[in-house]
Amino acid sequence: MGLLGTDRRVLVLAFARMADALGNSFLIVVLPLYIASGRVHLEGLVGTTIPLGITSLALTESLLIGLALSLFGFLNSFSQPLTGRFSDRTGHRKRFILFGLALLGVASGAYAFVSDYRLVLLFRVLQGIGAAFTIPATVALVNELATGARTRGGNFGVFNTFRLIGFGFGPVIAGVVVEVWGFDAAFAVAVGGAFVSFLLVTFLVSDPEATESTAGEELSIAVRGPPGKLLDPVFALGLGTVAMGIAIALFATLEAQINARLDQPTVLFGLEFGAVTLANILFQIPVGRASDVYGRRPFLLMGFVILAPATLAQGYVLTPLTMTLARLGQGVAVAMVFAPSLAVAGDLARKGTSGTTLSVLTMAFGLGVAIGPLSSGFLERFGFAVPFAVGAALSVLALVIVYTQVGETLEDADSILG
Repeated sequence: MGLLGTDRRVLVLAFARMADALGNSFLIVVLPLYIASGRVHLEGLVGTTIPLGITSLALTESLLIGLALSLFGFLNSFSQPLTGRFSDRTGHRKRFILFGLALLGVASGAYAFVSDYRLVLLFRVLQGIGAAFTIPATVALVNELATGARTRGGNFGVFNTFRLIGFGFGPVIAGVVVEVWGFDAAFAVAVGGAFVSFLLVTFLVSDPEATESTAGEELSIAVRGPPGKLLDPVFALGLGTVAMGIAIALFATLEAQINARLDQPTVLFGLEFGAVTLANILFQIPVGRASDVYGRRPFLLMGFVILAPATLAQGYVLTPLTMTLARLGQGVAVAMVFAPSLAVAGDLARKGTSGTTLSVLTMAFGLGVAIGPLSSGFLERFGFAVPFAVGAALSVLALVIVYTQVGETLEDADSILG
């Protein structure tokens, strides 16, 4: 056991994911600036009209930037069940992680050498594929390194905390790096994050001995539940996780409207945006460990109970302080849901199926985060509060689904699995 009472290999995976997340989150800030800087040629694309049935869509610089950013999320999310299943078939988690990190690193460095927008999209595709190889294999390995059900929640809490530290601080550091040293330095940092992760995993992480020998034969994703339940509990949690991802990501698109409504500078928007991540960092480990003691279900339900009003409040608060408190509430809700959800999936995963089972949740979260900004951009035209009201309604629906379809797994996992 190592720091924080956690298996050394889990800590290494957590640090590796932190370095990788820091490098990748750089691109959230850097790519829009890079595309808009003139170094990427958009001539012949901006102003082009695409017919869509009875209407048409005019390509703008903002739309092209949004496409480049969203492409990663959608491709990453939809590919994860496939790569998770493939890693279960082979039983080699470490190889998948290293291959994904290599793709992420190469694509991150390649941006500095291209000026064609289509090549930017190509490298976003490669990054999405790389993340899809890395994420399911990593969470599966974290699950398989748990010494028992009562360490699983703590493992995921530690892992998610370090991942969020990298993701949360990456954009802040990116702004400084671009301002002082330029785009090439920023891309170099992204490459460096992937390289550090690659070295850590190469030399300090190994697959558990049983992984290859227990690779599952039945690796389909279950949708229908056991007798008495409509939905499989992991699939039900996946639906809830999509709703959670949408709810926390609605905020991102509405920067201009929020700043005007609250009469605040951009720096306060950044603080409000980061409040969700801050609360996650503070609560992931204690919630994960508490779920190993008191069970998964109480935290799952409480998380969605908090998520709904915290989301709705953002449509009605009128001061930066109350907006920050609402965002902190969302962060607490996410912390209560995410680590226990992964622990439930780990409890229920049969031997050799961790990659497939846990990819349902990692895919769902990525999909929700990708849908959220698009949803708020569309719904805001009907009123500022409407996106947040819809997000709150989805949170209530998620609470109902989880309450009715997900039972406690800490004590009963073996009997549920038969």
